[in-house]
Amino acid sequence: MTPDVSVIIVNYNAGRDLTAALRSIEAECSTLNWEAIVVDNASTDGSDETVQAFRQAMLVRNSTNVGFGRAVNQAVAVSKAPMLLLMNPDCRLLRGAMSVLRAALDAEPSCAVAGPRILDPDGAVQGSARGDPDMLTGLFGRTGALRALMPFLPVARRNVVVRTDVPSDERTAVVDWLSGACMLVRRDAFLAAGGFDERFFLYWEDADLCRRLRSRGYHIRYVPGASAVHQVGRSSRTAPRSSIRAFHDSAYLYYATHVAPNALSPRRILARALLGIRCWWQLRLSSQRR
Repeated sequence: MTPDVSVIIVNYNAGRDLTAALRSIEAECSTLNWEAIVVDNASTDGSDETVQAFRQAMLVRNSTNVGFGRAVNQAVAVSKAPMLLLMNPDCRLLRGAMSVLRAALDAEPSCAVAGPRILDPDGAVQGSARGDPDMLTGLFGRTGALRALMPFLPVARRNVVVRTDVPSDERTAVVDWLSGACMLVRRDAFLAAGGFDERFFLYWEDADLCRRLRSRGYHIRYVPGASAVHQVGRSSRTAPRSSIRAFHDSAYLYYATHVAPNALSPRRILARALLGIRCWWQLRLSSQRR
């Protein structure tokens, strides 16, 4: 029997978070025919062994860390369901999330991605629904310093769509892109777009995918009536300096691909310089914390 949903999780030293994620899926999908494909990117903490405790889960082991997007594409290639739930191992679904997300995709054939309201463990809204990244995203994006100081500015509200005034019902909003930490994706749309661009090792592949889906006539929908809790960056903390470099490399790749595609564009040079300075500063801060 074809599953209703295929859950895709990329694991890298996620520890006990992976077990909690799979348990939340097991609870949310109890009335569904579901499967889970966990791709392990050469974890060294033994977390991949926890997959064996879940009957519906299959483990795919990589001998090296091939990156997030490539690992997701691996899992999708062996999955069977018409809907794909992409979820980080440090994320867990809250009660009712799956049924609300499925209803959002079922209601609109042109909707390719539905994403929940993602919360910090303390209940704060993470801001997982966002506007297309541009030169100002580094300042006014989710972790941008100026957004924290001036969240009321239009540029800040465009970069991060925080609908904290929306009750937890099934009202939704069309947005530019959603965080790949937790998203329900229409399989045929994902394949039509070519899946994740594997040039993105880590970070920004979700923004790139959503942009390409929109260029094909699909739309992306934020569904705050569904909720998930996300422990941000749990896996990346095992290799913080590599993660910082990957973040900035992927940010430049996104900018060069979608914002300044001309190789001779002065905007590319400026973006490379600014991202290089930001990366250097983040690496310096990381060293001071150790």
